[in-house]
Amino acid sequence: MRTGSEPVTARSPLRLRFWLGIWGVVWAIAGTVAFALAGRPGWAVACGVLWLVITVDLTFVLRHIRQGPHYQPGPDVPPYEPVDHRDPRG
Repeated sequence: MRTGSEPVTARSPLRLRFWLGIWGVVWAIAGTVAFALAGRPGWAVACGVLWLVITVDLTFVLRHIRQGPHYQPGPDVPPYEPVDHRDPRG
């Protein structure tokens, strides 16, 4: 009997997060270049910082994807120890 509230067929959205990150990197690079060429250094720096943040996030996403699936207990294993409702004073 399952005691947790998680769905039985839960899946990780890492691949979706990866592709959205790639989309973000493309736009961040384009924004950095466009603002630098337009003479807007503040916006170019902002896009560059965003580019850096997205790249770090993609590094973590790729690391998690390469680690593969982790052990998950079966549906018969509760996710926590049952609460003992006995009075500890005896």
